[in-house]
Amino acid sequence: MSDKSDRDNHANQCNPNNDAYWQSRGEDERPDDYESKDEK
Repeated sequence: MSDKSDRDNHANQCNPNNDAYWQSRGEDERPDDYESKDEK
C-alpha cells in the first residue's frame, strides 16, 4: 500500500462522516443517528 493510501485510510477512519470510521468500530456503515454516537 502506498503512503498516500495509508494516509487516506487513516483520515477516513478518523472522520465520523465516513463509512470507514464506523466500519473500523464494528458497524456495517455510518448509522443514521451517528451524530449522537460520535466519540469526540
